[in-house]
Amino acid sequence: MERLDSITAFFPAFNDGGTIASMVISALITLPKVTNDFEVIVINDGSKDYTGEILDELARIYPEVKIINHGTNKGYGSALRSGFGSSSKSWIFYTDGDAQYDPRELVKLVRAVSPDTDIVNGYKISRSDPLHRILIGRLYHHIVRVLFGFKLKDVDCDFRLISREVLEKVQLDSTSGTICLEMVKKFQDAGFRFKEVGVHHFHRAYGKSQFFNFRRLLRTGVQLLSLWWDLVLKKRIFRLRSQEGTLRP
Repeated sequence: MERLDSITAFFPAFNDGGTIASMVISALITLPKVTNDFEVIVINDGSKDYTGEILDELARIYPEVKIINHGTNKGYGSALRSGFGSSSKSWIFYTDGDAQYDPRELVKLVRAVSPDTDIVNGYKISRSDPLHRILIGRLYHHIVRVLFGFKLKDVDCDFRLISREVLEKVQLDSTSGTICLEMVKKFQDAGFRFKEVGVHHFHRAYGKSQFFNFRRLLRTGVQLLSLWWDLVLKKRIFRLRSQEGTLRP
């Protein structure tokens, strides 16, 4: 396995006091296996539990750990954008702070990197969630795959390794969970090259999902349509108008 020049590993966290320490320590154990130059960042997105206390202690003990605090909950997209903006290394890895993915599987992503790779995208080998979440997740996946023309197996697997060059060329605007759709669509449309790697998905051991409630699903539906308008429909209209312009005598 080829070692990478440098990696930032970061975790968005919201009320993840019961899991974030294990995620950070797992990353600190794993990163030296794949690079000699690394940092770990946690974005505390306005947590109301004891996440902040845990993070302060981790930063005190481990010099590689940096904490970014949002005074209020700004949303998943804002947390990711803070993480990307604060990262200083040549590759950026992120996954959620709720421990439904295992940071040690970063090794699998690094193993897939080659000269023709810009992004290594994880996909869930098997989803470990209640049945209703699995069904909603499958429906959501099929809808967005059709709407946005996605080619990936799993757009919403938040276990990714991304070259810094990609993020320097693509601007992300979403503040909510739709950032995953925006990110993959913009990366795909820009011609960046993906690899896909199967990773394990685990049952939630602490806290509760911030996404799977009906009010948030409704809000996500509105945001999804707005994103589709901006990233898909507007472009189609522009292309049609351009074609009409060239066909006119």
